[in-house]
Amino acid sequence: MRPESVPALWKFARLDFDSVRNRPVLLYPEGAVLLNETGKSILELVDGRRTVSEIAGILGERYQADVAADVSEYLSYLAERELIHDG
Repeated sequence: MRPESVPALWKFARLDFDSVRNRPVLLYPEGAVLLNETGKSILELVDGRRTVSEIAGILGERYQADVAADVSEYLSYLAERELIHDG
């Protein structure tokens, strides 16, 4: 996704916690995507208002690292799976 894109979760997708696997998960009607803490941190900021650049900036400050490429790549992956869209 481009830095100016404003990602939003697909209306039927939601963040949750899988107590069996003891990890965060993105649930949708056809299945689930198991998330690591980084994926969870990214998706918690996907609200349909923040740009990819803003999300990367927040996480960059949190982790004291340049995460722009990783955030863009992860969101692009989810967009290809139609779990998020450019709001």
